[in-house]
Amino acid sequence: MSMSKLKRAVLALPVTLLASAALADGETIAVFTKNQTNPYFQTVRVGTEAAAKAMGAKVVHYIPTKPDSIPEQLSQIEDVIVKKPSAIVFVPVDYKAMVPGVEQINDAGIPVVNVTDRSAGGKFLAFVGADDYSLGLETGRFMLKAMGGKGNVVILEGVKGSLTSIDRVRGFNDAIKEFKDVKLLASQPGNYQRLQGLQVMENLMQSHPQIDGVLAANDAMAIGAIEALDGANRKARVIGINGTKEAVDAIKAGKLLASGDYNGFVQGCIGTMVAIRALRGQPIVGEVVLKPTVVNAANYQPYDVPLESRSCPSWADAAAMSTKTN
Repeated sequence: MSMSKLKRAVLALPVTLLASAALADGETIAVFTKNQTNPYFQTVRVGTEAAAKAMGAKVVHYIPTKPDSIPEQLSQIEDVIVKKPSAIVFVPVDYKAMVPGVEQINDAGIPVVNVTDRSAGGKFLAFVGADDYSLGLETGRFMLKAMGGKGNVVILEGVKGSLTSIDRVRGFNDAIKEFKDVKLLASQPGNYQRLQGLQVMENLMQSHPQIDGVLAANDAMAIGAIEALDGANRKARVIGINGTKEAVDAIKAGKLLASGDYNGFVQGCIGTMVAIRALRGQPIVGEVVLKPTVVNAANYQPYDVPLESRSCPSWADAAAMSTKTN
C-alpha cells in the first residue's frame, strides 16, 4: 500500500468507527469537531444528525483521534476535499491555525458553515455559536450570588489561546470584580478535559486550604473538580459551561451548582440546516448567536432529556435567533 493510501486509510478510521449517518440518499454533510473526549462535541454531532435526518440528508463525522490535533484536522480536510461532500459543518480545533484548511475548502468550492468557534479567516455561509463572554459572566454571577458574595474562588481555564476559553474566563473575571469580598486565588488551564480538571483541582487544593467556589470553563473540568473535591472530602460550589447531560445529572444530584447552556445540540442543528438549505437554494441566515441560559436546580427539567430524543428547532425559530441575514 502506498503512503498516500495508507494515510487516507488511517484518517478514515475515526469516520468509519464514529460516524452515525442518517440513512438517506440526499446530500452528504461532512461534520468536523474537535475531539472524541469532550461530551459537548457529542451534543453537536447528535444535533447535526437530527437535522440531517429530518431533511433527508446524511452526515459523516471527522474527529481527530488525538484531541484538538491541528495536523490531524488539516489532514482530514485534505481527505474530505478528495471525497467532495455536498457541504461541511466545521468546528476548527484552533480558530487561527485552521484558516489555511478553510481556505483549501473554499478553493475546492465546497460550501462550509462555521460552528462553535469563530474562525479567524476563510469564507463561510454562516456562523452559528453562542456568546462565551455572556455565558461566563452570567454563570459566574450565579455562583457568586449563591456564595453570598464572599469567599475564595479558583478558575479552571480551557485550552490556552482558544477563543471560547478567553471569553468565558473574561466573563468569570468580570463577575468576580462585581463582588468586592470574593478573592480569586488562582486561574489555571485544564484544557477542557475531565482528568486534567481533576488533576489541576488536586494541585490547587494542596496550595489553598480554603476554596469556596470553582469556576470551570466547561462541564468536563467541573466534573473533574467535583471528583477531586470528593476525593479530598472537601466542599465547594462548582459551576461549568456547556449544559451537557453529565452536567444536568450532576445538578440533579446536588453536586454541580449550575452550567451555562452552550447548547451544542441546537448549534449542530442550525449549522446543518443552513448548509442543506443553501444547497437547495432556500433562504438562510448569516449568523446565529444563542443567548445565555444558566441551567440549575430550578430549571434543569427541559434539559433532562436524552440527546437522541431531542428535536431541532423549526427553521422559523432558528431564523428568529439570527443576528445577521444573508
